[in-house]
Amino acid sequence: MRGRPIAPPADSDGKVDPLSLDVQCPAVTRHDGMMTRTVRGARVLITGAASGMGRLYAERAVREGARAVVLWDRDADALELAATELRAIVLADRESTAWGAPGRSPSSAVGRPTTTVHPFVVDVGELGAIAQTAQAVRKELDSIDVLVNNAGIVRGKYFWEHDNGDDTRPTMQVNALAPMYITREFLPGMIESSREARIVNIASAAGTVANPRMSVYAASKWAVIGWSDSLRLELLQQGFGHVKVTTVAPSYISTGMFEGARGPLMTPVMTPEYVVGRVWRAMLAGKPMLMLPWTVGLAKTMKGILPTRAWDLVADRVFGVYTTMDGFTGRR
Repeated sequence: MRGRPIAPPADSDGKVDPLSLDVQCPAVTRHDGMMTRTVRGARVLITGAASGMGRLYAERAVREGARAVVLWDRDADALELAATELRAIVLADRESTAWGAPGRSPSSAVGRPTTTVHPFVVDVGELGAIAQTAQAVRKELDSIDVLVNNAGIVRGKYFWEHDNGDDTRPTMQVNALAPMYITREFLPGMIESSREARIVNIASAAGTVANPRMSVYAASKWAVIGWSDSLRLELLQQGFGHVKVTTVAPSYISTGMFEGARGPLMTPVMTPEYVVGRVWRAMLAGKPMLMLPWTVGLAKTMKGILPTRAWDLVADRVFGVYTTMDGFTGRR
């Protein structure tokens, strides 16, 4: 399916400073191209942007005054609604004043460049659709500065219950291959630019520790982690340090995607707002890896130290990792 843009209303304009920023974070995309505490002035692309965490990333970018926010999703209706709501935020906040700034000051929203919202209907499970939509984005914006590979799907089944065509292939295409394909489309522009750039790849704790009823999903996320962190090293090795890659490996998040699953010991199910805030700060700082919560890193370390049978015992009997998917229903 070819990606197609949804045309914005003629009067869409405006942008704002952050509403829910962590003010202790160090500035924006400055004129010298450095990205510090917000994405103001940057071109941001988010996949799976019509709902859930993708929608929250998009709102964050709009509220921080990104130059352009590009939304990719396959759900045309949800995408159109998200774009309309984001444009409403832009318009409503156009006259607002940045925190601590006097009204109509240079720090207020008035007089600053407009944030534009660019929605595209695209199925990231299709390579052709990715290529065509990426070309459309480059035609409109030349390039992007921040890429958030957020789209993902899950099949909570035992491996032998997976259908090759309906389950295994789409899981690998959307979760593992799509981030690679999309990044390959925009990475050359990031490398050639003098601007700071960021790539965020949303993996999963399932990519660090094996788990029953997550075999194919885990495989897709292991692939993301291996590719994403290797890409980070390649960019550093070849002198392209202005393009920073952040790999994110969260445990369960209450988006509905893992409805019915429960968190292991000391690993509560996290809210989307909490995770988005942590990911955003890590992205701006160029942090290489973010594991949420802290017990994900602990489990990864213990798995690397303990013999396999000993780890299986601890993971199953102590942490309860291997039964977290027993009640999984997913979105209905």
